[in-house]
Amino acid sequence: MKRTVRRFFIALAALVFVFALVLSGCTSQSAYVTSIAKTGTNGTEDIYTITYSDGSTDTFTVTNGTDGKDAEEIGISDIYEAYKEQTGNSDVTFEEFLGQYLTLNTDMSSAINYSLQSAAKIYAEFVETTTTGGIGGIGGIFGPSYSSSDIAVSTGAAVIYSMDPSEDGYTYFVTNYHVIYNDDADASRNNDDGTKIARSIHAYLYGSESSPAAVDENGDGQADTDADGYTVYNYGDYAIELEYVGGSINYDIAVLRAKTRDVLAINENAKAVTLADSYYVGETAIAIGNPEGHGLSVTQGIISTESEYISLSIDGTSRSYRSIRMDTALYSGNSGGGLFNKNGELIGITNAGNSTDQNINYAVPLEVVRGTVDSIILYANDGNSETNGVYRLMLGVTVSTQNSRYTYDASSGYGTIKEEVIVASVTAGSLAESLALSAGDHILSVAINGTTYEIDRSFEIENLSLTVRANDIIQIVYERDGETLTTQSHTVSLADLTAID
Repeated sequence: MKRTVRRFFIALAALVFVFALVLSGCTSQSAYVTSIAKTGTNGTEDIYTITYSDGSTDTFTVTNGTDGKDAEEIGISDIYEAYKEQTGNSDVTFEEFLGQYLTLNTDMSSAINYSLQSAAKIYAEFVETTTTGGIGGIGGIFGPSYSSSDIAVSTGAAVIYSMDPSEDGYTYFVTNYHVIYNDDADASRNNDDGTKIARSIHAYLYGSESSPAAVDENGDGQADTDADGYTVYNYGDYAIELEYVGGSINYDIAVLRAKTRDVLAINENAKAVTLADSYYVGETAIAIGNPEGHGLSVTQGIISTESEYISLSIDGTSRSYRSIRMDTALYSGNSGGGLFNKNGELIGITNAGNSTDQNINYAVPLEVVRGTVDSIILYANDGNSETNGVYRLMLGVTVSTQNSRYTYDASSGYGTIKEEVIVASVTAGSLAESLALSAGDHILSVAINGTTYEIDRSFEIENLSLTVRANDIIQIVYERDGETLTTQSHTVSLADLTAID
């Protein structure tokens, strides 16, 4: 009954601590900072207001110099410097300041409740054929065997990715590919096109949940069947029937949709997820899924590793997937659910776990989710029947890395791993060859339509390649023999893009 996938352990979560600043003399030690925002400017000074959980406020100023800082750029170190200046306590060390004025708030309930507006559980129907009886077929040594086909219903989770509020607009849901694909499905009977994608998919929003039940209109204890002899299921009034839009087995992502009016008819407060800008090791990771098919529920933990490659098999073929690793237990049925940070922003889609270690579990990273989903939605609506699914720019290089190192940023409180991405080889006739890249080049950045993206990790090239579309203009900055060079501009054509299964 559940998408208790045989090869996947499906669930996710993570637990993290939110640090909340309390400045001396402005509020009680039980209150914590809820926001810091620039509220005014006085000459060369920007005025910032700190709002606390008890509703009180305080202000401090930061010299803006020539360019100033936006509110999102203000970090703990800025507040520390402002504190020393405004109190005259220049002897306090940064560590002492943190120890005295930083309090700990571990209550994630607000972020969790915000995220629940975008959560859904999924049920997918497949036709499966089972064989019972003896070994050796009819007349076998242990007697005859019999084969029969019927509906198997599996379950997982999903998030609302986007909502078009127009009259005929669609709401798009995102889940894992393996939630709506079943390698055991009878392809000849499952769908008219002979695929192993679910023949019927339904969603339930959080707070409006139900489960499918076999129909027995006669009350005789026997499930009703359709014209093909398959069991008929009733999904109830809360069910939202979903259409499969597209998916990628290589990224374990699938996109489903329903009319927005049908979604809002169930709950007018349903809303799309907010996408995070980034995520870090140690950051809160909140998972919302459908463990064991018992209904949407929440788990919490921390990000253990922000990038790790794991091997998964969805259709009998082992593939490598870049993943976020968390430390929270996974459960069958949580596949396809959202992984959220302390602000209730999406940072990934939960998809796998280690069956022997409950503290090693995984999610599809946000950058992969966003690039894959945006591609599927774009090509489903471009009016071209020949373009469907996920497309990626193929640069035509293999890369290696060197000088990998971790750098901590005290102002933000986070650190990052950076590595030099080196061209190992260039494919003959490729885009990279036409741009004059060669083995040994150190790729520094990629510009897409004038926006520059620094390349500090090898996987960032693939992340960007998922976002490139026909008619985009790209340039690559690289270092060769100590000299920084820039390739010529290239206008991407559809022929430069490759469809990814």
